Amino acid sequence: MTPTIDKSASPRIRAVILACCAGAALMLGTAARSSDPKDGEPKIDIRDPVVKQWHDLTYDRKPPLPKPGVDYGVDPKTGVFVHPKATPLHEESAPFPGQLTYWDQKSYAKNMEVVAFYPQVASPFHTWQNIADFNGKRYLYVYDRHNLKIFDITDPAKARLLLTKGQTWTGKGGGEAVNPFPEGEMIGAASIQWDKSRGKYIMVQSNEVQRFGIFEEKMTEPEGVQKIRDWPYHKGFNVYVMNGPLPDQWEKIATRTTDYKHPDAKPGHQQGSGSLDVPAWFGGKYMFLSTAPDDSFGLTEYPNYLYSPGYQSWDMSDPANPKFLQQFSVPGQIVGDPAEADAYLKNPRAGNRTSWMGSRMPIFIPKPVEKGGTIGFAAMGGLGFYVLDISDPAHMKVISHIDMVPKFAGTEADNIDVSQYERTGYIFMNGYPMNDDCFEPYKDIFVIDVRDLKNPKIVNTFPRPTPPKDAAFKDFCERRGSFGPKRPGYFTQPGRSREGLVPYAFYNAGVQLFDVRDPTRPEIAAYYVPRFPTDAETPDYVKGNLGFGIYVEYDRNIIWLFTNHGFYALKSPLLGEPKKGVPAKPWPPRD
Repeated sequence: MTPTIDKSASPRIRAVILACCAGAALMLGTAARSSDPKDGEPKIDIRDPVVKQWHDLTYDRKPPLPKPGVDYGVDPKTGVFVHPKATPLHEESAPFPGQLTYWDQKSYAKNMEVVAFYPQVASPFHTWQNIADFNGKRYLYVYDRHNLKIFDITDPAKARLLLTKGQTWTGKGGGEAVNPFPEGEMIGAASIQWDKSRGKYIMVQSNEVQRFGIFEEKMTEPEGVQKIRDWPYHKGFNVYVMNGPLPDQWEKIATRTTDYKHPDAKPGHQQGSGSLDVPAWFGGKYMFLSTAPDDSFGLTEYPNYLYSPGYQSWDMSDPANPKFLQQFSVPGQIVGDPAEADAYLKNPRAGNRTSWMGSRMPIFIPKPVEKGGTIGFAAMGGLGFYVLDISDPAHMKVISHIDMVPKFAGTEADNIDVSQYERTGYIFMNGYPMNDDCFEPYKDIFVIDVRDLKNPKIVNTFPRPTPPKDAAFKDFCERRGSFGPKRPGYFTQPGRSREGLVPYAFYNAGVQLFDVRDPTRPEIAAYYVPRFPTDAETPDYVKGNLGFGIYVEYDRNIIWLFTNHGFYALKSPLLGEPKKGVPAKPWPPRD
């Protein structure tokens, strides 16, 4: 059953609903709590008891909408773009004087070249990726919930589309689903690892509630809140044996809910968020998840999300029988506890009706516990940065913490790159933009010195990408769309990482490759900035979401850049000449 769409919703939200929401339950709450609205604002209507307790803790400190050309935009005296000091989450465009009035059709490159471009789009909003080798061939999985595409990339210059499940996006939208997923199923962010005992790959897929498209404001849309509470899909994770590269060859061997207090609860009755993003599982005994286990994890300002996720640890000694170990949280996440409320109210974001609080991804782990690792790093949105002792995964502990300077809207602490930690003792943490047109403070990539784990320090930020001199704009904010760092890929990338180099997807600045041989002095060493899509390729309401993801084959020297109009295979002399075929050591590793 497809949900009824509010015709007053923004075009982007309506598209997300059509793309992702088929089959969602339309269960409504009963008790109501309403108040008179401010001028021009929707009427507050809170029926959910957890949302009510969160709301009643604070007064409304939502930032006003800045004025273009006054509070943000190109400074006429200096010609430099000035970001607004603070903004709410804003779904519409926010143009300013001096911004391009068209979607730039030029591409730009430095020390990077296109090997191939593939126009097939599983989703123009976001996709996850995995790569796995089967029987002398390399396969690329590109997917997002109900949409999946599988490619044979054995020759990256001649990739072949093997399977489509769900939609293929064009300028007309997602279109009709082809080969749809069975009712109640989807594909979640996954970690694929080798199981020696079975001699096969094991895939662990996260299943979480939908983050966008159900409602825009939890204080005014009680029906949407109730839909998430009664989410008809699984909240947790599934485990599969991959008997081959295609979905009909995958055998589900375990299903677990992250609602650990109610392990037998069925979909529609499970509490919490489910498992967010790619599970931190390296194929050994221990797995770490990002999750809010129940509805009490509700101290968050984000307007269209109900949870403040913490972390869980699981025993994966037998992938067919995962066992829950610990639920971990930090102060200021849980509704109904006075000490938690006090911790939350000390945060300068409390009441801003904007900030994401809690994790969006699992713990970032430089070395698996099974191989002697003891340390994990946590990016917890507006709650800041944490160093964790994970030496005993059943008893995770805080070692240290850094409060971040507020920079909202946008996600303030999302991803941590640990690729250089073993070599240098430094890590890199970033948030990423959620509003188009730079209508929020810039999201830096922070260089954090964690050589003294009890006393971490922010020592620098990465340089801000700038366009080449021949571009028609002086700052990427003038190019239109979203600008800022997203992620440097995932720990599941073939070959893991390259010493002294870290790439980041950067939305309208494409992919930026940073030289971090000296992590305290990062420099931009290469980039590829693609053109924006045409009207035939991508709907106008999502054109600004340009380079939203990368996935790097470090073992074959290929950077895959994923955009809203297709994906690119890129090469750079800084990585080395690209290779085709399957490496002598297949991926994921089998040793």
